[in-house]
Amino acid sequence: MNYTCEEIAKMIDHSLLRPELTDEEIIQGCEIAKKYQVASVCCRPSDILLARKILQGSGVKVGAVVGFPHGSHTTATKVFEAEQAIGDGAEELDMVIHIGKLRSRDFDYVKADIQAVVAVAHKHGVIVKVILENCYLTDELKIIGCRLAEEAGADFVKTSTGFAPGGATIEDLILMRKTVSPHVQVKAAGGVRDLDAALRVKEVGATRFGATKTAEILEECYRRKKMDRGCC
Repeated sequence: MNYTCEEIAKMIDHSLLRPELTDEEIIQGCEIAKKYQVASVCCRPSDILLARKILQGSGVKVGAVVGFPHGSHTTATKVFEAEQAIGDGAEELDMVIHIGKLRSRDFDYVKADIQAVVAVAHKHGVIVKVILENCYLTDELKIIGCRLAEEAGADFVKTSTGFAPGGATIEDLILMRKTVSPHVQVKAAGGVRDLDAALRVKEVGATRFGATKTAEILEECYRRKKMDRGCC
């Protein structure tokens, strides 16, 4: 498989979402994102201003979560979160669907919930990644969730939060890629911890993945490329 380390870096949303992270750890995470020139950091809403300050002018985008991690906030709350996140400087939003409503087959609710956040985001040129949390869903509901997200105007469908019992699987990524049109991208989250895993998700059509092991993944990439060139 042909790839460059720069291409892999631009697939990475460096994840800064763990609840125990300190301000210093947020700063360190943003510095890693800058060093390796990843696509974005994905941070907690309260950290957007700090992340924006560290990343300003770097080319690395600030992303934030909405309705995280359970998706059971009211739509009005998600819209408020989205508006505040954008006002604070978020350029991408990763929102969690109402998982229980999807499992209840209340598809009108799920679509309207996504649509409301997308409307706010797109008004400001901000993209929305819709998290399905696949480990709680049947394949049928994964397909329906993807279709509802696309109908609602989402830019990405995403496998997981990384905080549920299961994360991204190759089978789910293949299913999601087949389900949505080429206008919608696919993001893997949960379990992409090394370069081989990153290459696997790339191969099946994911264009982004969430990672906490960003430095390890990219250092391994540079090491392999160096070996390929016959360098010592």
